[in-house]
Amino acid sequence: MRLDFVNMEAERIPHMRGGEKEVALKSYSDGKNKIMLGRLIPGATIGLHTHETNSETVYILSGTGKMLCDGVYEDLAPGVCTYCPKGHQHSLMNDNPEGSEDLVFFAVVPEQ
Repeated sequence: MRLDFVNMEAERIPHMRGGEKEVALKSYSDGKNKIMLGRLIPGATIGLHTHETNSETVYILSGTGKMLCDGVYEDLAPGVCTYCPKGHQHSLMNDNPEGSEDLVFFAVVPEQ
């Protein structure tokens, strides 16, 4: 199945999972998997949350930021991949100053 993220309209989600500002998210879900292309502007975050019934893999396409995984901060840059297993928690942040680069990521969330 081909997913055309280029022509998919982004949903703007303010304060996603209690985070700061908003995330622009293009996504597809079939009920068993969620596949997303997201963008965080500088200062935006996805709030800390626990993956109770699924896991999440996040691959950074452009920009820099941080992932908080089970209380440990990890630096993010293009080509870096993070994994949050079922039962663990994480948060994603573009901690760059205003006017700098957006953090663009690709994520897959399979239900388990």
